[in-house]
Amino acid sequence: MSRPADTQKRRELALRAVEVLQREGLELSMTQLADALAVKRPTLLYHFPTRAHIVELALEDLLREQAAFVLGRIGDITHPIDRLYAQLQAMHEFHRGREARIVFLSQAIAAAAGSRMNEIIDVGNRVFQPYRRAAVELVREGVAAGTVADCDAEALVAVIRALTDGLLVQRVMTGVALEPIHEFLWTHLLAPLKRPKETT
Repeated sequence: MSRPADTQKRRELALRAVEVLQREGLELSMTQLADALAVKRPTLLYHFPTRAHIVELALEDLLREQAAFVLGRIGDITHPIDRLYAQLQAMHEFHRGREARIVFLSQAIAAAAGSRMNEIIDVGNRVFQPYRRAAVELVREGVAAGTVADCDAEALVAVIRALTDGLLVQRVMTGVALEPIHEFLWTHLLAPLKRPKETT
C-alpha cells in the first residue's frame, strides 16, 4: 500500500520544478528534471506522474496566493463597483514583476496538459468561481438597492475578468503601463455605473 504524498513536500517540489522548466524549457524529460532537482526519478514520478501534474499544483498554489492577496485588498470595500475596480488593481499589483510566471504556466498548460486539461482548467474554476459568483451577486444587489446603475452583472464581471487577464499578457508582451488604462476604465466604464445612495 502506497503512502500518501506529503503535501508540503509536493508543493515545494512543484515550485522548484516549475522554476527549472521555465528556465530550461518544457521539452526537458522527467529524468533530466529529476537530475536538475537533485532527486531520484522515481521520487519525482511518485509525486508527479507527468509534467501536467506539476503545472496543475503550481498553478493552484499561485492562484490561491493571488486570491488571498486580492481579498486582503478588497475586504473592507463595500460598494460593488469600487470592489471590482480594486480587485482588478490588486490582481495587477500581485503579478507585478512576476507576470512571466503566470504566462509560462498558461503555456505549460497548453503544451503539457493533454488528458489532464479538464482537471487543470478546473483548478482555476475551483479557486475563483465562488468569488466571481459573489461579485455578480453584489452587483445585482447594488442594482436592486439603487447604488449601481441597471446593468448585466454577469457581463460586467466577465468584462473585468477579461481585462484583468488580457492586460497581464499585454504587460508581458509590450511592457505597457497599466495605470493609465486603469484610470480610463474607471472613468469611462465603472464610475458611470455608481449611483449615489438616496437619503430619505
